[in-house]
Amino acid sequence: MATRRTFLRTLAVLGSSLAILLAGLTIPAAAEPETPIRYPSGSTATRASGLGFDTCTAPSLAALGAWKGTSPYGTVNVYFGGNNRGCAQPNLTSTWVRDAAVAGWKLLPTYFGYQPYCMFGDKPNRYTATNATTRGSSDASDAVAKAKALGLLPGSALYADVEHYDRTIPACRTAVLRYVSAWTKALHSAGYLAGVYVHQDSGLRDLSASYTSTTYARPDAVWMARWDGDESLTGWPTAPDSHWAVYQRAKQYLGDHDETWGGVRMNIDSNAIKAPVATVARTYRVTSTTSLNARSGPSSSYPVVRTHAPGASLSVVCQSSGQKVRTTAVWNRLTNGTWVSDYYVSTPSNTRFTRALPRCVYPGQVTTDSLTARTGPGAAYAAAGSSLRRGSLAYVMCQKAGSRVGTTSVWNKLRDGRWVSDYYVSNRSSTSWSAPVPRCP
Repeated sequence: MATRRTFLRTLAVLGSSLAILLAGLTIPAAAEPETPIRYPSGSTATRASGLGFDTCTAPSLAALGAWKGTSPYGTVNVYFGGNNRGCAQPNLTSTWVRDAAVAGWKLLPTYFGYQPYCMFGDKPNRYTATNATTRGSSDASDAVAKAKALGLLPGSALYADVEHYDRTIPACRTAVLRYVSAWTKALHSAGYLAGVYVHQDSGLRDLSASYTSTTYARPDAVWMARWDGDESLTGWPTAPDSHWAVYQRAKQYLGDHDETWGGVRMNIDSNAIKAPVATVARTYRVTSTTSLNARSGPSSSYPVVRTHAPGASLSVVCQSSGQKVRTTAVWNRLTNGTWVSDYYVSTPSNTRFTRALPRCVYPGQVTTDSLTARTGPGAAYAAAGSSLRRGSLAYVMCQKAGSRVGTTSVWNKLRDGRWVSDYYVSNRSSTSWSAPVPRCP
């Protein structure tokens, strides 16, 4: 919280360069600024939209219960680590995370680690341009360890708190960009999305100015502090709307103040959110009378990896479409990466998706200035909706073979049902399938 809480781009091509030139294609980035995320199998990204709040110490579950349904908020921030974190966190345990998620709260995890040496304020642990890369990498490694201990699964977005700093000092601006770049790359390597909390007049301004730089990795989402009472996530004065344009923005629009809901008063900051947040598994049970097969993909054509006894507990990460089983084509992805048909699981419905569970998506940043989305997996299909701008997150649900673009015939089906060529999305591969994204049915 502001004041208080507080190489070159690697070009991946197959075939001759002459063929690429003849095809007239822009070669996608494989390194900075759009570094790919190495999602493990039991992962997914989770998105939140609407209003959220942050308070220094994670509220009690009783307080969250009082606010749920009575307040306008659906997301709560948690300061889950960092050597500059100022508040004790007696409530913040893996049990708290699980129960808060079960109660319907989305979680916005923030790591308050090393700060730039020219930061306004008195936080003691700081970095310089010389050691910023080391500090960013070490903070990210610690953040991943702490996130996993709390049950914040890979695919979660973790936000580095970068407090307001004196950007009139060029070396300090460089330090911030190096720190955020290292934070981003280390999180991506561990399977997490990289977010950053910044002031509109320092961090946001500098990250936006370096948005297309091939020197620094670009974070996946920004959370901007500007206490003007305006909840808008567009029209920001220090970053154009084309930057971080697809579920990649949050704004802290109102600072320290008290609010009372359900008879419980808390001192909070208020936020508007349309961004990736934490992924937390939910527990359900097997409802079949015989053992339930868990498979390597969302269809009975995939091999059986293991079985679960009737009544056994299942840790479900997300849901996706697959082969229809009885009344539903919904399949559940478990934390071990396997898939089970939702028909045999105690989710609220055995015909449709469960609202409390996220759809299985594996976002990658767009690597070209304007990517046309289409109605099907091929360039011959009609354009659909607005193009995706460079750096936007393509929320990929599944992949399917289609017309060849550049070095690949793989096409990505997005969460909104549109299709884009995988050649222009920073997944693991620009030539083949990208695990753990499933094949489209």
